[in-house]
Amino acid sequence: MDPDTALGLVKTGATLLLLDVPQFTLFGIDTQMFSVGPMFKGIKMVPPGTHFVYYSSTDRDGNDFSPIIGFFVTAKPSEVIVRKWHQQEERLIKLSEDEEERYVVAVKKMEFDHQLGPYALDRYGEWRQISNYITEDIVERIEPIGGEITIANEAGLIDTVPKTAMEKNLVEQLRNSNFSKPAEKSYKRGCYYTSIPNVIKHKGMSVEELTSLNLDKTQLLETTLMKDFGGAEDKLLGELQFAFIAFLMGQSLEAFHQWKSLISLLLSCIEAPFQTRSQLFTKFVKVIYYQIKYGFHKDQLGKVGAERKDSVFLDDEWLSKDVFLRLLCKEFFSLVQGAPVVDGDLLSWTRKLQNLLETTFGWEFHNDGPDGAYEEDDEFAPIVEMLDDTSFEEGLPT
Repeated sequence: MDPDTALGLVKTGATLLLLDVPQFTLFGIDTQMFSVGPMFKGIKMVPPGTHFVYYSSTDRDGNDFSPIIGFFVTAKPSEVIVRKWHQQEERLIKLSEDEEERYVVAVKKMEFDHQLGPYALDRYGEWRQISNYITEDIVERIEPIGGEITIANEAGLIDTVPKTAMEKNLVEQLRNSNFSKPAEKSYKRGCYYTSIPNVIKHKGMSVEELTSLNLDKTQLLETTLMKDFGGAEDKLLGELQFAFIAFLMGQSLEAFHQWKSLISLLLSCIEAPFQTRSQLFTKFVKVIYYQIKYGFHKDQLGKVGAERKDSVFLDDEWLSKDVFLRLLCKEFFSLVQGAPVVDGDLLSWTRKLQNLLETTFGWEFHNDGPDGAYEEDDEFAPIVEMLDDTSFEEGLPT
């Protein structure tokens, strides 16, 4: 890049000024992660828009890491965002307006330029592919009070949420990861995600009617879209992307379960993909395609693994046949590819997603047994049995 072009990007791009961050701290922005050096003062040339910042402090030997803390920022052109390291709390904090303004002026005078690392613009495309529906409004609606997303505030989830073998193993990885050392019990509230019931129960309905509602969640999708998203499909996709990023980069267990809930809702619809929501499902399949391509692709996993050798996302459990995503996709692929009439873009992207899952995980989307039946302990156990479980939420969202 020639000097004039670089200077132009410095002036028009946003700057993330990070003061006093200890050496060897792991620091990430979007899909990029670094180990902080002695001269580090932040990132320059940040493209305007929404970004995810995350970090994990370490001891002097660089071996023992604290839980990852992450937060979203929406950068304006030429904006300077300032944070300072709090040594006792081991986290980045905001400054007073007067103090912040002094640093903003210094940045604009290029006083910190040689201590700011450039945003890797060749990686920006992949970030946009997994975040293009996340807007400032979505971030403000979902983010926790204070904006910090960390598993250290999710102690209550670890013992109550896991249900499948894969999820239990994921929790154990989070528990044992160098990036997620046990923290003191926190009473901070997590993110404000949309509530999605696992199973629909509605008083006054017959077992047959309830079974139909749970086998095809089109009605639940329509109710959720209108009640929680004002009918705006892109806002639902934005929350799906928010949860994925908070899970993959922020190691949030709460985010994983919201990601799973939204995927399960959409992949459990039978009528919606072929009626009024074909465009939503085309965009949804594209979102999942790029999430898998970035988050779990073998080439990407090797790259991430080299930077974060304790990453929980490389575990062999993701290759297991009982992973919820495989079971749901198997039904969805069969539904779309076997439909007599289907939107061409939806069919094309569905085939691309199937091919990606097969090449990435080695999954085969055919009957798994002589009779094509699922295992008894699957998430697809008979729906009537789940309806008899009073632990599930009742009714449609209200």
